Amino acid sequence: MFTRRSGLLLAVSALLFGGTFVAAKAGLAHLPPLFFVAVRFDIGAVVLGVFAATKLSRSDLRPRTAGDVLGILATGVLVIGLTNALLFVGQQYVTSGVAAVVFSLNPILTPVFAALLLSEGRLSARGAAGTVLGLVGVGLVANPDPSALAAGGLGVPLLFGAAVTSALGAVVIRRAKATMSSTARTVWGVPIAAVLSHALSLSAGESVTGLTLPPVALAALLYVGVCSGAVAYLAYFALIDEAGASQANLLFYFVPVVSAVAGWALLGETIAPLSLAGFAVIFVGFLLVSGVPPGASDSLKRAVRNWGVRIGS
Repeated sequence: MFTRRSGLLLAVSALLFGGTFVAAKAGLAHLPPLFFVAVRFDIGAVVLGVFAATKLSRSDLRPRTAGDVLGILATGVLVIGLTNALLFVGQQYVTSGVAAVVFSLNPILTPVFAALLLSEGRLSARGAAGTVLGLVGVGLVANPDPSALAAGGLGVPLLFGAAVTSALGAVVIRRAKATMSSTARTVWGVPIAAVLSHALSLSAGESVTGLTLPPVALAALLYVGVCSGAVAYLAYFALIDEAGASQANLLFYFVPVVSAVAGWALLGETIAPLSLAGFAVIFVGFLLVSGVPPGASDSLKRAVRNWGVRIGS
């Protein structure tokens, strides 16, 4: 069940990750995808390096156990590096709606890995129903053309690979039982992701000769580097430690919602009535998975009754 702190961490993560899809649309028009990812994490690494220099000691940053090392590698290689490389490359081949639906398999895949690797990962029937509802809600928000799923070429398997690596990495982090804080693991993980992304960019033969960086692309880079490349991951990995991998990854149901609202507010995109219905379905699914405290419904009824009495007086 979510606490107030974990709910706040989820909200921050979803808001900042949701803005990534809007920024990526602007940045990918001017930068090759893997190079874009690499520079994103270069910026994030600098931000986190400054943060670590002022807030963390050497002792905080020193890995002491095999679990610490495993947690760092799962953070940098799986959850940040490979996930974003596959996600950004896959988005070239499909619409944003298809990308949202395929990547939103993440919350369904996470309990599968958790059931195999953790004792905490088994979903109840109510949780399973909520997870499926969340995916249905994402489909309503994204509203992709069904034919686009089949015609996505490499895009769909690449995006599915991103969902798999993200889900697996989150579970491995939980299993590692690291002694380091999530903040320290993130400070290590983002530079590792940057190095991996540069290596993938070079191996893919991406050319950066003659690239120009207009203001819109620079703004996109700064957003994905600082907001979703540093701050969002600090919140996200803290959420995994706080709530567990399966519940933490529920945030990826809310990312398309944030993207849709941001696209409407910043890019003038329309929000269809079907998308509004999807928002509601996602919220109901989230409530089913996250659980309602015993007696909460009775408390809510009493609060409403008392509120009505005060209004009447």
